[in-house]
Amino acid sequence: MNSSATDNPTIGDLGEFGLIDRVRAQVGQNRHILLGPGDDAAHVSTNDGTFVVSSDLLLEGRHFRRDWSSPHDIGRKAAACNLSDISAMGGVATALTVGFGAPADLPVAWALEMVRGFEDECAHVGAHIVGGDVTESDKIIIAVTAMGDAARPVRRSGALPGDYVAYSGELGLAGAGFATLSRGFRSPKAAVEAHRVPRPPYAAGPQAAGVGATSMTDVSDGLLADLGHIADASGVAIDLDSHTFVVPEPVATVGEALGRNAMDFVLTGGDDYALVATFSSETTVPAGWTRIGQVADGSGVTVDGAAYEGASGHQHFR
Repeated sequence: MNSSATDNPTIGDLGEFGLIDRVRAQVGQNRHILLGPGDDAAHVSTNDGTFVVSSDLLLEGRHFRRDWSSPHDIGRKAAACNLSDISAMGGVATALTVGFGAPADLPVAWALEMVRGFEDECAHVGAHIVGGDVTESDKIIIAVTAMGDAARPVRRSGALPGDYVAYSGELGLAGAGFATLSRGFRSPKAAVEAHRVPRPPYAAGPQAAGVGATSMTDVSDGLLADLGHIADASGVAIDLDSHTFVVPEPVATVGEALGRNAMDFVLTGGDDYALVATFSSETTVPAGWTRIGQVADGSGVTVDGAAYEGASGHQHFR
């Protein structure tokens, strides 16, 4: 970074999480904010209870393409990535608000089919759309806020040396699907469908919280990148054992077809919205979770004791 960038950095200079750090330094605090920015969701109190809340933004051309996905698929994906944030805190989503920007010539039927996708995905947890806003935009913009209940919100900052790491859900399929679609192909179907509509393990979040998970997050930018947030927030090192992973057959097929290491998709592909968490060594691995690594003193995330070559996952603004 040159001196001018240091004096007056752009968002691209800082990156997504550098910008978030600057924002966190400027926002205020009051007695109702039990947990502010920095986790998958915030934890807020009211006069008659508490709730968790999270927001996400999906942009046409960056998070979805209309020639790749139906409006129903896009609605389901927009709901899923927000519902997953609530699950990643150990909670269950109850309601969504949706901000929707669209060109004036977009058919009404397209928008209604997207809403049907939202409602169909929300049915997995019993949530519904309760409000939002609509405005004109050159491209489709979907801004979602999810709210829910969490008896014991699980943060990213609780991992301790001696804990083990485990995940629940799918890893690598959505990334392989994106790579497939980017090359103009439509198969293997399982990978392509995983990119169009992720399948978060919603029940696994409250399950992990219930057995005492020490930290947790969902995998949106890539397993290594998102575990990096846990390692940084907790002040620990995390090492993964590559031999514990089973590469899904469609991911292996895409890797072979494109001349890529299939483990790249598993370790660095995003948009699957699996959950990854740490648990005390005294805690039995919950049903539906797979143990993949260990927490130790130190910093950063390694694979088989060494730094992983290449990018750890998706980085906004880079």
